[in-house]
Amino acid sequence: MSDQTATADIESRLEGHRVELTGYCYRMLGSAFEAEDAVQDTLVRAWRNFEKFEGRSSLRSWLYRIATNVCLDMLNAGNKRARPVDLTGPTPLARAALSPLPENTWLEPMPDGRILPSVADPAEAAVARESVRLAFVAALQHLPPKQRAVLILREVLAWKASEVAELLETSVASVNSALQRARATLADRENPTADTSDPLDEEQRKLLDRYVAAFEGYDMAALTALLHEDAVMTMPPFDLWLQGHDDITGFMRTIGASCEGSRLVATAANGTPAFAHYKPDPDGPGFVPWAVQVIDISEGSVTGMHCFLDTPRWFPLFGLPDHLDADADAA
Repeated sequence: MSDQTATADIESRLEGHRVELTGYCYRMLGSAFEAEDAVQDTLVRAWRNFEKFEGRSSLRSWLYRIATNVCLDMLNAGNKRARPVDLTGPTPLARAALSPLPENTWLEPMPDGRILPSVADPAEAAVARESVRLAFVAALQHLPPKQRAVLILREVLAWKASEVAELLETSVASVNSALQRARATLADRENPTADTSDPLDEEQRKLLDRYVAAFEGYDMAALTALLHEDAVMTMPPFDLWLQGHDDITGFMRTIGASCEGSRLVATAANGTPAFAHYKPDPDGPGFVPWAVQVIDISEGSVTGMHCFLDTPRWFPLFGLPDHLDADADAA
């Protein structure tokens, strides 16, 4: 085998793990861009040290060891991401004000295709989707870094305690203890789960179709009928969040009234349905990016509208166009 062929073979083997490693680092870090940076660092380190990899463990285990160390180093710098609902109580509509906080405050959305590898087992796929939900990743942020790694490796990736102990260079007893503490912490945090299936079932598709029609038509009565009475709306980088369909639709009629006439384009993020939200272009025909909406559905209602407004970052990440023509089809 020529050096060039050998190099290509190594690169291919390493690259084959990119998606699952990105999913792991995203759960650890809560940031789309930090996760991708961590994986790139992992693969560069693996490439540089590949000659030292003697096959004493699987290539996958070795890469996870490197990725874990990279993430732990990043987390030791104090990184901890949150949702608006983790920082304050809901804001009554009468006191609603848009106050931005720094980018590194927020838990970030992530396209499914970058973090969910294709798997044949439906049960395994369901666990993977649940473990990248915004609520679950936010809950992970409350765990100390090593507990976070233990819980993800054991509960999400189904590693054996002995495998995790070897990766973290600790004992099985220590791993089991960390897992118990992590489970207890998560149990103390309210973590409602969405119930979207993959693919969406007929009722879920119909609900989302009605949501798109109500939002694009700016029909607040129709939207109210779709929203759970305790639905939440968040808008990072603003710390404001609203609870209840009355405050949400009231906000959309007032501060958010410029969203009337918008278009939604379907995408997928964090294991749930999502939309690229385009507002009418103030400078001419067509539509311009406004937000990535990550939608929570439970028991036939929309329970969460999480609107990420930093479109210069999110739309390229999701592979979304930076302009829609006036005659563009809706979602």
